[in-house]
This record gives sequence, C-alpha cells and structure tokens, in this order.
Amino acid sequence: MGMKKFIIFLITWVAGNLSIPFWMVGHVHLTTNVYEDIHEILASFGMNIIVAIGFWLEWRNYNAATKPNNDKKQLK
Repeated sequence: MGMKKFIIFLITWVAGNLSIPFWMVGHVHLTTNVYEDIHEILASFGMNIIVAIGFWLEWRNYNAATKPNNDKKQLK
C-alpha cells in the first residue's frame, strides 16, 4: 500500500509542478523543430499523459473533499 500512495503522490506532484514547464518547452520546441524522431514524440506524449493523470487525481481528491455529506477525507 505504501508504494501505491507514493506513486500517486509522485504523479500528482509532477503534474502540479511541471505541467507548465512541459507545455511551455513543448510549444517552443514545436515552433522550432519538426518532430521526426519517434523518441521525441513518445517523450512529449508521455509527459502530457503524466500531467493528465495528475490533473485527474487532483480533481478526484477535490471532488471527494467538497461533497456535502463527506467528512473531508481525501481519496488515496
């Protein structure tokens, strides 16, 4: 159970702290480069997937904490 909580925390942390740098660097990179290397495409896709999962985890926790008949426990 400890490893699962750590992975959820890690994904949420990465999504919260690195989403803007991922997207800013990605957009600058898109304007100056042509994606011809499969590694660049997969890395970009992977970073966006991590951010999307982190966003969903944060939304799930927020939703659980703001329900009217909930005792403010977060889902983990």
